[in-house]
Amino acid sequence: MHILVIDDERAVRQILIDACRRAGYSVDEASSCTDAAAKLVRGDVDLALCDIKMNDGNGVDLVRSIRESGIDTNFIMVTAFASMETAVEALRAGASDYIIKPFNTEEVLHRVQQIAALRGLRDENLVLKRIARRERARFRFMSDSMQAVERLAGKVAPTDSTVLITGESGTGKGVLARLIHEQSRRAEHLFVPVNCSAIPENLLESEFFGHVKGAFTGADKARKGLFLQADQGTLFLDEIGELTMPMQTKLLHAIEEKEIRPVGSEQGRRVDCRIVAATNRDLQEMVREGTFREDLYFRLSMFHIHIPPLRERHEDIKALIEFIVMRAQEQRGLPGRISLDEESERVLLDYAWPGNVRQIENVLNRACILAEDDCITLADLPPELLRSGTRGIKHGTGIADGASLRDQLREYEAGLIYRMIGETGGDRRAAAQRLGIGLSSLYRKIEEFEAFGLTRNSMVGRESIRDNSPDQGRKYESSRN
Repeated sequence: MHILVIDDERAVRQILIDACRRAGYSVDEASSCTDAAAKLVRGDVDLALCDIKMNDGNGVDLVRSIRESGIDTNFIMVTAFASMETAVEALRAGASDYIIKPFNTEEVLHRVQQIAALRGLRDENLVLKRIARRERARFRFMSDSMQAVERLAGKVAPTDSTVLITGESGTGKGVLARLIHEQSRRAEHLFVPVNCSAIPENLLESEFFGHVKGAFTGADKARKGLFLQADQGTLFLDEIGELTMPMQTKLLHAIEEKEIRPVGSEQGRRVDCRIVAATNRDLQEMVREGTFREDLYFRLSMFHIHIPPLRERHEDIKALIEFIVMRAQEQRGLPGRISLDEESERVLLDYAWPGNVRQIENVLNRACILAEDDCITLADLPPELLRSGTRGIKHGTGIADGASLRDQLREYEAGLIYRMIGETGGDRRAAAQRLGIGLSSLYRKIEEFEAFGLTRNSMVGRESIRDNSPDQGRKYESSRN
């Protein structure tokens, strides 16, 4: 982060410059408003530490003119006790914070680090937005239910209404929340996601509302809470159903009054952030059980969007498969185009996907890593998918009546390979050579057979795998172990 120190007192400038440089920041200086303006208009200053009273002007006017020119520099104002009203005016003009003379350099650096963290989060949001926009331009839901969800999100996004998103884990509630933010008038400000279930109960209030220095044991620095981080932007409360009743009460007050009070402070802070909440729990049932406040539920669910599970929108599965494979290929810089063979695609399309979009993404990302010759096969898929996709095979008893041609071919192929391994005394390399296939292909075939229950033991006794000698099976099992 590049910092500009603006002060007409050389001694003050030097103290701030030395402190920032020791902390690893790039620092420049200006001794007047005129000099500062000339450096700020270049647009490469991330943060300005600016004195309010200068010999040739006023720091507040400088902030205002820079903001009006559209330059995205954060300002921390330096002021004396006598000019506190001016500091408040600077905040209204667009400054991020202020410090009071005489100041402690550690406190100054703490404020600088807070600004750096917020700028980092903002920059990350901008990158994610660009990625999300590009990917959405290439992907379209095919199901009527998800097209309806997108329409609802588009209608509520331009408003300031709170939104409650419900759906099973992995359906994409966080993705939808970010989409709502990006289509809102708050899109240029921060989208701050928080998993309510991941915050320890004793830290909830501090995480949400912040705290002042010394508020409790271990609070050696003041901390800006999530509400203030999301000021002018969107605060996404994921797993909202996990909040305790006392925290639900404080949250309701913050939403209704648009005011928070940091832990240890006697003074409230106005805050303007949009609330989008999400849960995989039934909040109405929790209200009936007395574990969720009814008034908070009504406040959050002013606009309710439910995302159906993947098993209820089969039309989207094929489109998701193609999109995720294409994205995985691009992210890894893989040459060629990864495809799926007919059988693996059938298993993927027929699976119920209890983990929804998150699960299908994990499965396909793994398959893209394992795939050989740019083609995903059954051997690249997890066993639980293959077991659920088994068609008409009665393991250990031969092929069932009505089994498909592909199932019959698979069992014949398994018998042939296991027999060849037996004939070579368990030497898989020799078996692969005699079969005219690569050793890695042989191993992949065996993994596929075992996933469908076609093991050596389950097939012993069938004509296709009968050993020529009584000890051949023992040799095979010994080499396999």
